[in-house]
Amino acid sequence: MKVLVVMGSPRKGNTYRAAKRIENTMRSLGDVEFEYLMLGDVGLAPCRGCALCLEWGEERCPIRDDAPAVEEKMHNADGVIFATPDYGLAVTGLMKTFIDRFSYIFHRPRFFDKRALLLTTTGLVGEKDVLRYLDTVAGIWGFDVVSRVGIVTNPVTIPERQARRNDRRLDEAARSFFQALVEGRERRPGLRNVIIFHGQRAWFIELADHAPAYWKESGWLDPRARYWSISSNISPGIPSTHAKSAKTRSPYTSPNRNPSRSSRLRVRWRSASRPAR
Repeated sequence: MKVLVVMGSPRKGNTYRAAKRIENTMRSLGDVEFEYLMLGDVGLAPCRGCALCLEWGEERCPIRDDAPAVEEKMHNADGVIFATPDYGLAVTGLMKTFIDRFSYIFHRPRFFDKRALLLTTTGLVGEKDVLRYLDTVAGIWGFDVVSRVGIVTNPVTIPERQARRNDRRLDEAARSFFQALVEGRERRPGLRNVIIFHGQRAWFIELADHAPAYWKESGWLDPRARYWSISSNISPGIPSTHAKSAKTRSPYTSPNRNPSRSSRLRVRWRSASRPAR
């Protein structure tokens, strides 16, 4: 199994050490390969907000840097750990730039065969806000978020009791993440993801011929289409006695489903060409 750690900290401090604790716990459970992507060392320029990636595709982005290589690393991993310290009750600037540069994935989700673990560290409060935001991002991108862990740290020292609590939380998250990678269970979207999917689809259906090609090719504009389906093993190298069959994105339709049922979830968006009242 291969795990990619997207490290939003500009240094190898508390968040990095927490990720290493997770790595060591997972290595004690089985054969796992870890790669650390230190965002501070990666060439990711801030998004310019031109929206070319949203309208025409990410290949039209005018910025030429490491973004394509970074996305390729996520595709090549079985699981991704999104790690960031809490800076002002939010993710770091490095992590926000990373998310901004891949904002087109909010409109064209693709990581349906990947598992994610969310990790944050904080001096006192804010970890819930950070984890909630990361959970929204990863979920809409298609990741199956199987573990979330926030720990309280301190730039100088922390009480021994808090240190033991931190280690216990990290170990539990690591075991859950490892188990999810081994099992390769089918990912089921939550209600929030389904609502967002139907809302986007309603908008793209109104755009008619201008709807994104990605959605057309995926078959998601069909009222009978479900969010996605599943079909290939996501955990290469895992003994067959431990791995279950998981599946990659392959939208399908349900012939027995009444199309009118999907309209109940469909959000009625005002067309961009329709003037506001």
